[in-house]
Amino acid sequence: MSVWIGVDLGTQSVRATAVADDGRVLGAAGRPLTSRRDGPRHEQDPEQWWRELAAATREALRDVPPGRIGGVAVDATSGTILLADRDGRPLTPGLMYDDRRAADQVERVNAAGAAVWEALGYRRMQATWALPKLLWLLRDAPEGARLAHQSDFVNRRLIGREVATDLSNALKTGVDLIHERWPGEVLDTLGVPAALLPAVVRPGSVLGEVCAEAAAATGIPAGTPVVAGTTDGCAAQLGAGALTPGSWNSVLGTTLVLKGVTRTLVHDPLGVVYSHKAPDGSWLPGGASSTGAGVLARDLPGRDLDALGRLAAERFGERSGGRPGGGRAPSATIYPLVSRGERFPFAAPDAEGFTLGEVDDDVDRYAAILRGAAYVERLCFDYLDLLGAPADGEVILTGGATRSAYWNRLRAGVLGRPVTLRENAEPALGMALLAAVGAAARDAGPGRTREASREITARMVRTREVVEPGGGDLTEHYLRFVGELEDRGWLPGPAAAHARARSSLERTAP
Repeated sequence: MSVWIGVDLGTQSVRATAVADDGRVLGAAGRPLTSRRDGPRHEQDPEQWWRELAAATREALRDVPPGRIGGVAVDATSGTILLADRDGRPLTPGLMYDDRRAADQVERVNAAGAAVWEALGYRRMQATWALPKLLWLLRDAPEGARLAHQSDFVNRRLIGREVATDLSNALKTGVDLIHERWPGEVLDTLGVPAALLPAVVRPGSVLGEVCAEAAAATGIPAGTPVVAGTTDGCAAQLGAGALTPGSWNSVLGTTLVLKGVTRTLVHDPLGVVYSHKAPDGSWLPGGASSTGAGVLARDLPGRDLDALGRLAAERFGERSGGRPGGGRAPSATIYPLVSRGERFPFAAPDAEGFTLGEVDDDVDRYAAILRGAAYVERLCFDYLDLLGAPADGEVILTGGATRSAYWNRLRAGVLGRPVTLRENAEPALGMALLAAVGAAARDAGPGRTREASREITARMVRTREVVEPGGGDLTEHYLRFVGELEDRGWLPGPAAAHARARSSLERTAP
């Protein structure tokens, strides 16, 4: 049985996991990362990425026989870049995924690339995307500088030579995902030298093998295949096992992120949904909301959330009508914006949180926040349906919110369908799975990527529970929430009308 190494290079830490073919975790370790923040700037030291990755992999592999290791893949934060020299040494800090220093470059980027960005479905870039940051870096770039995404930097250290970048991490740098190449005319217009750019490959492609120097540092045996990874969001989707068209991974932590699978590219007139490309050539559309569980820590500081969940279940219940044992129907909904402005399922930079109805105590407040997050999740699916994205497959819930059994039942009830919980869904598992898929495709041919993905996912991704809907019929509460968003001018009329139409169809369905 082979062992696959997945590395999640996140914002606050790097985590390495060694996973067997059957999904058992044989070793795992993490190391913290430090950031420097100054107003719109957010930087990290690329050398720290490598040091802590090496320390984490050494610990994770401590009890794993070296002869069983079949491959390694690394994910990274989306839009994090730096400039490196010809030997892979960093010339700049790593400009992180949310660094906004290049805001003055966005108009120029969107003017030059309008046709390409429109064809790719997302229509426009944002200040935090990598291409505006690259233009900012190029103002003082020395001769011979090379672009490196966060994952490229560590992959080069693993292999010991220049490496290709993956299409997923290159998305926000402007790569043409349809033709799988850099858009030369756009980049020429922007003054980006072709020699600065790495080659591009699909996630899951074998980039090379671990070199002797990296083996000594990381504990990964020399000669181990290094497989091109993805962004951390796509890695989480892989770890959740959402790999077939129509299936979706809904990640609810501090904020809400949805990612799914489609055969064809989704085009969004609002530009709030954009798509990555999967290893098999299908598309991975998704969007990130600014709502989520982060509001619980802000609005209920120091409270025992598990206890509030139990009290909410007793008060509102999970039976039809929401009135078990003399309880009462829910009356309040809170729109749980973590920060000002919404990104998905609509774009409203001035949006602010609000409360519909009366909140009597902390139990009411807790339940109202959970309902609001569930309604935003439902509205995301309604909007995706409006865009023509299939959503009839499995819905897999991951993220910190899945620790609440009450919230899981509530979300299933609002969505009106069962939801799946996984045993060990995390980005590092997704990268271990991708390492296995990449090795299988290399050995059997790239035409077998889709089949290999399904077979390996079935072995490595384990289901913990399937949760049936609970909490009664909350359709009227949901539609009131939709109407409030529309009345405030944030939710476009066609999206609100489609949400009402879908609710009406579901109510009349046999």
